[in-house]
Amino acid sequence: MGHDIALLKPGSQKQLYGNLSDFELTAIEPPLWAALLAAYLRQKGFSVALLDAEAEGWTREQAAAALAEAAPRLAVLVASGTNPSASTMNMLGAGELMARVKELAPGTATMLLGLHPSALPERTLLEEKTDFVCQGEGFHTLPALLAALAAGGEIPEIPGLWRLGADGRPLAGPRPPVFADLGALPRPAWDLLPMGRYRAHNWHCFDDIARRQPYAVIYTSLGCPFRCSFCCISALFGRPGIRYRPIADVVAEIDWLVANHGVRNIKILDEMFALDEQRVVALCRAIAERGHDLNIWAYARVNTVTWPMLEAMKRAGVNWLAYGFETASRRVLAANAKGYDLGQVDAVVAMTRQAGIHICANFIFGLPEDDYDSLQETLARMQDINAEWANIYSVMAYPGSRLHATAVERGWPLPETWDGYSQYSPRCRPLPTDSLTGGQVLAFRDYAFEAYYRNPRYLDMIRRTFGLPTVRHIQRMAEKPLARLHAEPYAGCAGPQGPTP
Repeated sequence: MGHDIALLKPGSQKQLYGNLSDFELTAIEPPLWAALLAAYLRQKGFSVALLDAEAEGWTREQAAAALAEAAPRLAVLVASGTNPSASTMNMLGAGELMARVKELAPGTATMLLGLHPSALPERTLLEEKTDFVCQGEGFHTLPALLAALAAGGEIPEIPGLWRLGADGRPLAGPRPPVFADLGALPRPAWDLLPMGRYRAHNWHCFDDIARRQPYAVIYTSLGCPFRCSFCCISALFGRPGIRYRPIADVVAEIDWLVANHGVRNIKILDEMFALDEQRVVALCRAIAERGHDLNIWAYARVNTVTWPMLEAMKRAGVNWLAYGFETASRRVLAANAKGYDLGQVDAVVAMTRQAGIHICANFIFGLPEDDYDSLQETLARMQDINAEWANIYSVMAYPGSRLHATAVERGWPLPETWDGYSQYSPRCRPLPTDSLTGGQVLAFRDYAFEAYYRNPRYLDMIRRTFGLPTVRHIQRMAEKPLARLHAEPYAGCAGPQGPTP
C-alpha cells in the first residue's frame, strides 16, 4: 500500500469549454477543496497524495493510471470547482474514470466527493462506479472511513458516508455538521500541487494579458448566508451560513504564496467576500501592510458593498470585483430572491469605478419569469453599465439549487448529460421559461455575448483602459464560435409556450 488516500481533481477542458479552451480563455484554478482535505488529513497523520488531472492535462486513462500508481487505500475523485457551477459539469466521465481505476487497482476503495455528490448522493452512488459517496465537507467523514478501512471488516455507519448495503440498497450516515473552527484547518496543501501550471482568467489580467501565471486562489470564509433560487452552494454545507477564517491565517498564506511561488494574481474564492464591512476593512489593511504587488479579484454584492470596503480593497490590490446583477427586470429579480433594489446599481457601479476597481458583471438569461422583453431589457442594461468584463450566462438548474428541485417537480427538461450543465459545452441545455424554450434562451445568450463583446463603445472603453493588445485579444475571443446542439434561432415571441424542450 502506497498512500492512505489519494485525492484527484478531474479535468475535461475541451468538452466543457468547446473552442474557448483552444484559445486558453479559461482559467486553470488550483483545487481548493481537495487541497484543504489533503492538508487536514496530513495533519492527522495520514499519508496523502494530491493530483490534478486538469492542470497536468491528463486524459482519463492517464488520470486513472496516476491514481493507481499512488496505490492508495482510498482513491477520492473531488468533483468540486471553485464556484457553484463547476461541480456538476466536472462529473463528466467520473464513472468511466472510477471504473478504470478499479481495473488497474482492484483492491482500491473509491469515493466521489464534492458539491454535486452532496446534492445528489443517492443518485451518484447508484449511477457512478464508486464504492462510497461523501455528503458534506468531508472533514468528519474521511478520517473515520480511513480508520475503518485500515481496521478491515464491516464499515460502520459514518456521518456523511453513503454506500451500498449487502442487499444493494443505499445506506446513509447522518448528515455531519460543518467544520466550525476554520482556524483549526492548516494551510491548503499547495506544496503537493503543480503550482506553476495554474493560470488566471483572461479578464483578470487585462492590464497585462501575457502575465496570467503564476496564479493562486485563497479563501477567507466558507459558505453563503443568502438563498438565491439558482445557486447550489449550500448543498455542500447543508444550509445557508458563513464561517470566517482568521485574518492572520489569510495573510500568512498570501505571504507563503508570494515567497514560494512568486504569486501576483489571486482569486478570493469566498461566495460573498464584501459582506461584513469591519472584517473586510481589517483584512484588506492587513494585506496592504505586507506591501506585495498583487492583482486580486473577489465577489461582491450590490446591497452590501460600501465605500470604506472599496477603499481598503483597492489598497490591498483588489483590482476587480464581480457583481451578481443577474437581470434588469424588477419582476424577475424579486422572484429569484436576490434581495437588492435595482435602483442601487448605478450608485454601486459609480462608487466602484471611483475607487479604481474594475467590474466583472454577472448576468443570467432565462430565469423562469423571463420573457423576450425582459431578456432585451437585461441586454440593454448590460451594455449601459459597460463593465470591463461581463459573464453572460443562461440559466442552468444545478443540482442542489431550489431551481433544480422545481424543475424536477414540474418535469422541465434538464440536460441529458452532466457536461450539458456547462455554459460553453455543445450539449449546454438551459431551462425553459414560462414563455421561451431553453433553446431560445441559449440562442439569445449567445447573441448577447456577441453583441456585448463586438460593441464599439465597449471596445473603445477597453482600448482607453487597457490598450490595444487587450482589444485585439477580445476581438479574437469573439471570433470563436460555440457549437450548440440545443440552440433555437428566435423568430419572435408568439406568446406563452410553457416549459417545452
